[in-house]
Amino acid sequence: MPSPTTTGLHCLFLLVSAYCQIPQHSNFYPLSYVIDSTLGQENFFPEMQRQKRNMLILDVPFPEHTFDIEVSLQDSSYLEPIKDYFKNIDLPINISNVQTTVSNISITTVCLPSGENSSCCFCENGYAWPSTVCSDAMPCPSPSLEPALPCGFMQKMPFYGPYCEPQTEESCGMGEPIVMNMSVRLDSDFQDDLKDSSSPLYQNYKTDLEKAFNASYRCLPGFVSTTVTGFSPGSVFVNFEVRTGAASFTQVGDSNRAVPQFLDSSYQLNPFTFTRVITNQTNFTVKPSNIFEGDTVTLTCEINSTFSNVTWYHFDQTIPAGSRYSIETVLESTRSILKITNVTTKDSGSYSCVFIRSGLYHTEIHNGTETISVFPLQVTPNFEDIDVTCNSPEVQAKGLQLSCCIDRHLTSLKVSWKVNGTINITGVTILSGNCTGYQLNISESLCPPEKSGAVTTYTCEMETGHGARRARSIAVTYWRKAHVTISSSPNSTVSEGYGFNVTCESDVSNYDRISWKIQSGNDTKTVDCDMCIKNSKFPAMSVLTVKSASQDWRGTYICTFSQKNLDSSANITIEVVSLPLKRNIRIDPIAISIQCKVPYALECCIRAKTVRDYRVTFVVQKNEFPVEGRKKDNWLCYMYNHTEKECNKEKEVVAYCKFVNHIEQGVESEHIKLHLIPGKKISCSDSLGIGTENATLIKPCSDVKNPEGFTRGNITYQCINSSWKPARNDCLSGPISALLSDAESLVNSPEPKAQLPSYLEQLNEQTKKELTTIKNYSANLGAIVTILDMISSIPVEAQKIPMQNFLSTVDLIVSDSTTEAWEDLNKEKTPQSSLLLQSVENFSLHLQPVNNTIPSVSANTIQLQGVVVKENSNTAYNKDFRSAGNLTVNVLINETEIQTLTRNSTIVSVMYSKLGHVLPRKTFEYVNGLLITTTLSSNRSENFNVNMTFAKKDLSLKMPKCVFWNFTLNNHSGDWDNHGCTPTESEHYVICSCNHLTSFSILMSPDRSSEPVFENYISYIGLAISIVSLVVCIIIESLVWKYVTNNTTSYMRHVCILNIATSLLIADIWFIVIASITDQNQQMSRDICIMATFFIHFFYLCVFFWMLSLGLILFYRLVFILHNTSKTAQKAVAFCLGYVCPFVIAVTTIAVTLPKNSYTRKDVCWLNWQDSKALLAFVIPALIIVATNLFIAAVVIIKILRPTIGDRSSGQERKSLFQIGKSVAILTPLLGLTWGFGLATIIKNSHPAFHILFTLFNALQGLFILVFGTLWDKKIQEALLKRNSSSKWSSQQSKGLFRRACTGIAKDLGS
Repeated sequence: MPSPTTTGLHCLFLLVSAYCQIPQHSNFYPLSYVIDSTLGQENFFPEMQRQKRNMLILDVPFPEHTFDIEVSLQDSSYLEPIKDYFKNIDLPINISNVQTTVSNISITTVCLPSGENSSCCFCENGYAWPSTVCSDAMPCPSPSLEPALPCGFMQKMPFYGPYCEPQTEESCGMGEPIVMNMSVRLDSDFQDDLKDSSSPLYQNYKTDLEKAFNASYRCLPGFVSTTVTGFSPGSVFVNFEVRTGAASFTQVGDSNRAVPQFLDSSYQLNPFTFTRVITNQTNFTVKPSNIFEGDTVTLTCEINSTFSNVTWYHFDQTIPAGSRYSIETVLESTRSILKITNVTTKDSGSYSCVFIRSGLYHTEIHNGTETISVFPLQVTPNFEDIDVTCNSPEVQAKGLQLSCCIDRHLTSLKVSWKVNGTINITGVTILSGNCTGYQLNISESLCPPEKSGAVTTYTCEMETGHGARRARSIAVTYWRKAHVTISSSPNSTVSEGYGFNVTCESDVSNYDRISWKIQSGNDTKTVDCDMCIKNSKFPAMSVLTVKSASQDWRGTYICTFSQKNLDSSANITIEVVSLPLKRNIRIDPIAISIQCKVPYALECCIRAKTVRDYRVTFVVQKNEFPVEGRKKDNWLCYMYNHTEKECNKEKEVVAYCKFVNHIEQGVESEHIKLHLIPGKKISCSDSLGIGTENATLIKPCSDVKNPEGFTRGNITYQCINSSWKPARNDCLSGPISALLSDAESLVNSPEPKAQLPSYLEQLNEQTKKELTTIKNYSANLGAIVTILDMISSIPVEAQKIPMQNFLSTVDLIVSDSTTEAWEDLNKEKTPQSSLLLQSVENFSLHLQPVNNTIPSVSANTIQLQGVVVKENSNTAYNKDFRSAGNLTVNVLINETEIQTLTRNSTIVSVMYSKLGHVLPRKTFEYVNGLLITTTLSSNRSENFNVNMTFAKKDLSLKMPKCVFWNFTLNNHSGDWDNHGCTPTESEHYVICSCNHLTSFSILMSPDRSSEPVFENYISYIGLAISIVSLVVCIIIESLVWKYVTNNTTSYMRHVCILNIATSLLIADIWFIVIASITDQNQQMSRDICIMATFFIHFFYLCVFFWMLSLGLILFYRLVFILHNTSKTAQKAVAFCLGYVCPFVIAVTTIAVTLPKNSYTRKDVCWLNWQDSKALLAFVIPALIIVATNLFIAAVVIIKILRPTIGDRSSGQERKSLFQIGKSVAILTPLLGLTWGFGLATIIKNSHPAFHILFTLFNALQGLFILVFGTLWDKKIQEALLKRNSSSKWSSQQSKGLFRRACTGIAKDLGS
């Protein structure tokens, strides 16, 4: 076996032989040759090297070797001869001496010079460049569109391979071609014909461009063809496809650079705008495969080539790095990673990664796209919320299983349960597939009664393992079935007419509602008497109070505490034993006169059908007499003949009958009044009874038309001219009497609300039928008002028919035909018109909306409108009313006030055109508009502003007052009140702005301004003069104080004068300010009015008490001449009397009357007279002081007139009379004698002169004090002169001790 070296030598021999056959002068000189072997390596020449399977192939049987031999020629003209030689050589060639056989000799690669240090190499037919160098092969430039030579590739010189190899599927340019989508820009204007593929312009462009592209790209490895696919605007963009093998970035760029060489310059092809988009060579992966909201998603793009930058897109929006997005690019691994945290469904969609590699003549874009879908992690619990009864045996035995599931199975699912609530009941977690369960262990001990209704939240939290986490909560409400107890008081057996309580208690306080039912036989009634039932939470208790039992209340009482859908009940049976009701016992007589020792029949009757086994006794003067009954028509009557035996004097005897049933409960009838008239002449004597002249007797009513034989009421007879004459008939008609009885039964029944609509219909119908008896008999009218008052407290659904029936009944009884009856009724202690108005207010207040609406209802003289306040209501309440006489009134409550109301509150307004004239009124004040009632169901303690605009009925009336009907005035008889209301008058309207709600109207008076104006002028002018005089008096007293207070008597006198002046000054200032505000009809705060009244009262009392102090000092100095008291003691007594006593009286007055709202008058700020007689707190002290000072004045006069030793001359007498007149003139204003005129003003219908004199003298009292108390005092005159002239102070001496004492003291006090 020859060595590789030997074999190489034989090859060299062949080359020499070939050389020898070359003609002389040729340039074929082998420059170098290298022989290599696969079995070993030997270097013969440093320039030669052997490469496996290249150049020369020697077929050696064993082993076989392939040799690559490079032959360099200096003259390229020898290339073809050499090729021919090797083609024509006979093979195989055996070289015997080395045992070598050359089986094949092929030329694979031919390289031609191409520039300095480079050559252009071509592969011979059947050969191709190896794939390892395919991407590095650069095409040689071609001089023309149809080059003679095939495509060559540039190689550096010297070229050491690799060389072309036999063509296989793995060779460069072989295999399935790829399509390169490319584009380039032509810097010319785009023409619309380029959009039409059939246009000549389009075809010319396409042809020329494809020729240029084919010429420039033909040398790419595996090139097939190029095709222009279209043109797009933006200059002109040419889109084309290149079908070729795998070409490198550099190869494509070099081909792009060559395109302008093969294209006419008029196309203005920009060689720097070639772009290739590669879409199928990007490895795009997404993790995790199932994506849920909240997961962290990783998107990875990887390509097999280098790139300069990468951009990520979501749809067409670039994704920047941020809080949720992080982008990691690894250039070495040609990879980019986008990480999205906390994904949402909005993150679903198409994601693209774009890798860009840019060169001068070529831009390559790798584009990878994937679409991801983000699913919500839906956790579905088996319950949203559930109620569980803790002490239910079934629940305690089985417990409760909660579960949560997701809609797909995840292997990495993590689950946890959390418990939150006041009741901490836990369980065991169970995991099954895509669901998790939580088995609760429930026991009664974990649910105490006070926590019944507590909600515990169980939260299942599920995680995917990639960040997504979802939780769902199940609210479990733990209820405890209540233990309910029921009891009755006083006991479970009660008589008709008696009251009782049924108390129901529960150990669970968290109840939703409490219901009461009465089961009697097959009949079950629901108790809907709201006024009867009082519920409380702590403790959980409901008390059903029955004020007057009837047979409707008998049965088994079932009390039910409801907690959502869980009911807990208890029951008790109440037996109602028959007993006549007091109102159903008919007595005869009611009041009668009797004679001594003459028997008189007393009778009590009950309806025969109600008779049970009663024990009946008559009680006369506390003595009981059993009686037996006998049937009398439809009645069972019990009679007792009473004989009065004690006849020594006239007296009243009281008798009544008493019914007692078998449980020893009884009822007493109304009292029978017996008037004993011993020894007097009997004037009237018949079947009715006996009596003296003008005596009265009262008998029960008896209506023969009434099948009951008995109606409510009585008849009063009077003995006139020896005959009993009916004086007053207060009997009700049969139908109205029945209505009254039914109303009493209705309000005391278990189901008043359900029965009310039918009763209202009956009431309206009967009132229409009995209208004649109603207008003729005030008792019937009063009964209807009483009925309306009773039923107005029953809640009624706001449906049109019941409302219409109620208002129509009111409308009937206030019609013009009932005016006389109303005048009679209003004389009672509580005017029935006030009661009627209150009934309508109560009715509107208890209206319960239906479907959140209150219908508008109207009768002839009454209209009702209302609204239900919705949540967040911002609409004002604005209602207009118009009467049949075209009088109008508007009610306006602005939206600010409406927004302060609670949801579902009701505002109801009722307009009356007649009722306002039925209400009692003051003299010279008339209701001059409609009457409007507005009620609000919400309780509000603060002010609630409402504006009403009244149209005037009589435009001649003046001085409008905005008034409301105050039910608390006049000892709850009611009267008009203007507190809290301000009027604003225009020609035809009066606007009333009030800070509360009730029944409003306007009062106006005839133009009587001439009468009060004169007195007002006297008051204002006199008070102004008085105030100025008092100020001057105080100034003068301060100026001469040290000159006139040189002895105790004078000192105390001037102290009193100064305090009188000061107190009167303050009182007059308060008086004139308040009076001016009142006369101008300006609104005044109630608190300011109360304060002003208090101070006026207090300081006027101070004036009186300081006058009393002055009078007592005068009396003390005149009577107790030789007794002397210190100045300090006298001053202490005077100040206590002058200020402490008035303060005690004023404070006591306000403390007693203010809580009853009867301290001040309605119209002026002064002490009330009609309601509380508070004015007496001023009148009584004033009158007492006036009387006391009159007495003191008389004592002074007597002392002055009392003669001294010896007779007096006529001159002395005249002097004494002058002193008397002078003293009286001084003491009258000082001691308040002018207030005596006030006695005359209190007398009803007194002469106006007394009012004028009283006003004049009191208004000028300050002037009197200045003139007679200060300026007329000679000492003050001298003091003033002394201050001006500095003259000496002088005094006069009295002639006698007693004369000096009397006259000097009188002088010091005012002479």
